[in-house]
Amino acid sequence: MKSALQTERLVLRVLEEADADLALDYVTRNRAFLAPWEPAREPEYFTIESQTRVLRNEAELIKTGSMIKLWIFKTEQPERAIGTVTLSNIVRGAFLSCHLGYKLDQSELRIGYMTEAVREVVRYAFEELGLHRIEANIMPRNEASMNVVCKLGFYEEGLAYRYLKINGVWEDHIHMVLRNE
Repeated sequence: MKSALQTERLVLRVLEEADADLALDYVTRNRAFLAPWEPAREPEYFTIESQTRVLRNEAELIKTGSMIKLWIFKTEQPERAIGTVTLSNIVRGAFLSCHLGYKLDQSELRIGYMTEAVREVVRYAFEELGLHRIEANIMPRNEASMNVVCKLGFYEEGLAYRYLKINGVWEDHIHMVLRNE
């Protein structure tokens, strides 16, 4: 697994435990903004200890090859994380599939950063990891997220009713897919 990818305007890289301050800064800055789109978070999630633990757990999953989480940084501002792109539940063998998740800083919306970052991660997943299928599950009301995957050629496979518990509520999700043809 590469620890960093580069696009025209962005650097996408894995954070280590020593980078917990960058993760904490991001989640704290975007706490209210991300709340409607994520599982409910306990107050201790927003501590350096918790973020260190999260990064340690993610490092283990990355090491086993079941997940890749890349933090997004603007090339000219490498000390401030502006989002993440994650490939999780990576399955090998006959399936060669994974789930895609992503989030962006509230101050960086509608500039094309997320589309640029996801495009590069999709390229990496298909060309370098050899995956066949990427699945993204998106709440119907999340138009910005839907726009990202639609621009990149994902297609709808159906609606999953009460699929994930988001901010304390079981939410429906549209099942979007991109295949490596």
